[in-house]
Amino acid sequence: MKTQILPAVDTEAFAHAVRLLRAHKVIAFPTDTVYGIGARGFDEGAIEQLFVVKTRDRGKAIPYLLSDVEQLPLVAHAIPDAARLLAAKFWPGGLTLIMPAAARVPRILIAGGTGVAVRVPNNRTTRALIDALGVPLAATSANISGGPDPANAREVLAQLNGRIPLILDGGPTRSNTPSTVVDATTDPPTIRRVGVIAVEEIERVLGKSIRQSVNQVTG
Repeated sequence: MKTQILPAVDTEAFAHAVRLLRAHKVIAFPTDTVYGIGARGFDEGAIEQLFVVKTRDRGKAIPYLLSDVEQLPLVAHAIPDAARLLAAKFWPGGLTLIMPAAARVPRILIAGGTGVAVRVPNNRTTRALIDALGVPLAATSANISGGPDPANAREVLAQLNGRIPLILDGGPTRSNTPSTVVDATTDPPTIRRVGVIAVEEIERVLGKSIRQSVNQVTG
């Protein structure tokens, strides 16, 4: 497979990316944190390809990217109060929230668990892709599992050349730090990964201290 790099601002390149996603393919694109790879969010075959492309352990869940908070009911059957507070403050942005998964969420995406990781990225290209598809993107970092998080299209190509058909090049990301992951299914919420948003910022919004417990929910 030949991997193309095309500019995200090009109308034809963007349309090509949407066609590939609709055809059950996996592509790479910029976000506000690191470059990601994604597939249509309710397409089990395409989600399976995310695991193959990354050589990812099937026991590690994959997050969803939404275009806005209004899409939450598509993937979460309940929205905890803490999640509402944090989403209002940090979305769109570098915060991933774990909530109770909706029944329609493919089991492969949540690795047999009950929680789903969700984020609204602060990147126009990513949100435009989601809007064009009409469904959330199942998405994770555009690297081989365990490899460095890519901050530009060439860094994606260095790891995934020949594994995906397209990289949408949106220029360098704002940082190469991934999102902070907060599990809102626990009371109090639990930090699962410390990323671009500091723990202290999360605690200020919630008005309380929260636990830290790293796991394999995302990454």
